[in-house]
Amino acid sequence: MKVEVSVEKRQANGPLQAAEAVYRERAGMLYGLLGVCSFSLTLPATKAVLTALTPMTAGLGRALVAAILAAAVLLLKRVPFPTWKETKQLILVAAGVVAGFPFFSAWAMNRVPASHGAVIIALLPLATAGAAAFFAGERPARLYWISSGVACLAILGYAVGSGFGTLQWADLALLAAVISAAIGYAVGGQLSRTMGGWQVISWSLVFSFPFLVIPIAGPLIEQLRQATWTAWAGFGYVSVVSQFLGFFAWYHGLAIGGVARVGQTQYLQPFLTILASWLLLSESITLGAVLAAAIVVASVAKGRTASVKQTAR
Repeated sequence: MKVEVSVEKRQANGPLQAAEAVYRERAGMLYGLLGVCSFSLTLPATKAVLTALTPMTAGLGRALVAAILAAAVLLLKRVPFPTWKETKQLILVAAGVVAGFPFFSAWAMNRVPASHGAVIIALLPLATAGAAAFFAGERPARLYWISSGVACLAILGYAVGSGFGTLQWADLALLAAVISAAIGYAVGGQLSRTMGGWQVISWSLVFSFPFLVIPIAGPLIEQLRQATWTAWAGFGYVSVVSQFLGFFAWYHGLAIGGVARVGQTQYLQPFLTILASWLLLSESITLGAVLAAAIVVASVAKGRTASVKQTAR
């Protein structure tokens, strides 16, 4: 009798586990898309900030403001200090998304249009999947890589067709930003499974604060005194949303839906950025961008059906 009951329980739990897995994947994609929408305004907002701030101050100053917000949230929540193992991972996250991506992207935005930067940043999903394979032990199936490759080729084709094919120093900086963000996303997404996404970005910012406050605080205050309201609005957005609140949704999505799979929503980010650049900065938008976006969306939808194996790291 006991054996029969246990078999019945396993049979009943099977559909429940499958339904829960589907729910987690859909929720992860939804949170990931919310994070992508938050990040899609980062480059246009950074362009506005650079009318008053230097690339160094714009890139790292936003982390300084976000760190103050993060410290306040952690104190109000009375969150315990991370373990040494978690701290080492948080430092890696901070190096990628608090220091690396903001600095390199701001440096590049001082030299090329935001729509140009959006094209290069579109390589981020592939880089994130590679980082997830190395740091988080995820192994996407071949279909995932095929769909990602098609989306990547569509983006590169758009870049060449739009006249962005010439390699510049700003492109190298954007590639460095992509690598930095990919590492921060993969490690942070894995860590979010145990800590929670909001704690990951909050502690990463807090750990960065001592290294930023002395060299950045003085120039930041001085340059903001002479800034226009558009520069203030852009700086407020990249500090509060791009560097802080956007990561709440993004890391939560990576944690429950998987870094590789949810990371594919980033393929929508360049086209959202191009649209925002057109609306906010009056940069041009072409039919090629629309066609490339359609290919990318179809590839992302197909890639969602690919299995992703999880191996121990």
